[in-house]
Amino acid sequence: MKPHLIILGAPGSGKGTQASRLAGKGYRHISTGDLLRSEIAKNTELGQKVSGILSRGDLVDDNTVMALLKANCDINMVSYIFDGFPRNVVQAEMLDTQLLQGCNSIAVYYKLEPGVLIDRIVNRRTCAKCGEIYNLNTKPPMKSNVCDKCGSINELKQRKDDTQEVVSNRLKIFADTVNPMLLFYKAKGALVEIDASKPEDEVFDNLEKVIC
Repeated sequence: MKPHLIILGAPGSGKGTQASRLAGKGYRHISTGDLLRSEIAKNTELGQKVSGILSRGDLVDDNTVMALLKANCDINMVSYIFDGFPRNVVQAEMLDTQLLQGCNSIAVYYKLEPGVLIDRIVNRRTCAKCGEIYNLNTKPPMKSNVCDKCGSINELKQRKDDTQEVVSNRLKIFADTVNPMLLFYKAKGALVEIDASKPEDEVFDNLEKVIC
């Protein structure tokens, strides 16, 4: 069985795109947000607990997230991509000891210089109709303001928080939380760094070499 992957990377590093591509190659992409919504829809005891937490406007605590993952992951039968969790070293330790428990796993860090990240995010545009993502510098639509995927006109929008000031602050917060995680996985001998500044296909090729 392929190793489980813990995907780490700042906003704009392309980790979500790469995870989606891997999902078609024998991996199951785990999104805690999707799991939360699914558990609520199933109206399980855990789903009712989560619903109550969210209805109060509270954040779902780490123990509840771990319970959610345990209820939905067959860790010995399926290779998973954990994207968006863990978000800090405490969660990384919980994932390692409570779920993975010695299973073969790799932490993949998409490394990119802050200046490049800021440029990517500030120039990011998303189709409001179908969700297709573009970058005005590196991946512009074939026709200006027209979505290549669904043909919508003037629906390519910039997120309100994709400004240079907001992005710079988000990257500082990310650095403060990711560095302890990198040390944690490096100490375990489970850390791999990928140069995320390369073209998308080259990044994916390098990723496949790592996990084979």
